Amino acid sequence: MKMEASVAAAAVEKIIGYTFRNKKLLEEALTHTSIREAVSYKRLEFVGGAVLGLAISNYLFHTYTSIDPHHLSLLRDANVSTKKLACAAVYRGLHYYVRHNTSSIDDQIREFVDAVEREKDCAVVLYGGSVKAPKILADIIESIAAAVYSDVDFDLKKSWVVIRGLLEPIATLDDLQQKLQPVVMLYEICEKSGKKLDIRQWGNGAKSTASVYVDEELVALASSDRKDIAKLDAAKLALHKLEPVLPSVTVADFCTSFDGTFDIEAAKQKLHKICEMKNWTKPVYSIEKDEGNAQNKIYVAAVEIATPDGRLRMLGDEKSRLKVAQNSAASLMIRGLQQGKYL
Repeated sequence: MKMEASVAAAAVEKIIGYTFRNKKLLEEALTHTSIREAVSYKRLEFVGGAVLGLAISNYLFHTYTSIDPHHLSLLRDANVSTKKLACAAVYRGLHYYVRHNTSSIDDQIREFVDAVEREKDCAVVLYGGSVKAPKILADIIESIAAAVYSDVDFDLKKSWVVIRGLLEPIATLDDLQQKLQPVVMLYEICEKSGKKLDIRQWGNGAKSTASVYVDEELVALASSDRKDIAKLDAAKLALHKLEPVLPSVTVADFCTSFDGTFDIEAAKQKLHKICEMKNWTKPVYSIEKDEGNAQNKIYVAAVEIATPDGRLRMLGDEKSRLKVAQNSAASLMIRGLQQGKYL
């Protein structure tokens, strides 16, 4: 939607309760790159992500004085995720004042607004959701935060007074525990079991990849065009892998069981059929472990598939026959696809 910059800025000033000294900053913060005759929010967005991250980090550091760093990191991520920020934009009606010139953006925002209205508990968004959050809405929150930060002469304390209102309600430690955020649960499982958890992320072009290591062993890997979703998907896949190893930990709240077993009959054929129905490329299998003699062989197979969100890879369990090992990998991949709401 394209409206006059001054009109949009005046409306947003009322919403956030702050009057800018430099109105141009807010006008720029609301302008998408599709409006070529105006300066877009891209530079402000660059600063805004860091401003929000530091501001919420300061708040959490002083609010939760006795929790460990990884829980602080999880709380920070929950409060500045793409979905959380996009929801914040919708709740405050900021989506009406995003200045752009692309019809597809209108469609994305409309679909997301409808989903937010259906998901009444979306006020504290930790992960997931039925509709992908439009990045432009999160960008706007980040850009407004940067505009405020710049307008108060880069004083983080002063800007936090305004920025906090954009992030409310702020996700708490109780919210993380109640919502069973996959990354939180994964940390809890490993901590209770005395296992070392390491989640590593890296970028490859527009894609972000997350890999989960437990006791230095790769357990799961997932890719997405969004860093937070790649991390969540990898955590979900890792939980499936750890469930049979750690039966005392309940993950049934967000895992759908396949008749209580982890080996699905004819899983390779079923996974092939799934990929065929969704017009994905065929699954690719590899041998990750081939040890022992003819009487006592140990195989571990992996399967990789390409989805519209990126490539997913899953390791199977140790098996005495190669075909059974491949079936194990396919079984776990199907479970992961279901958990990741691909099915």
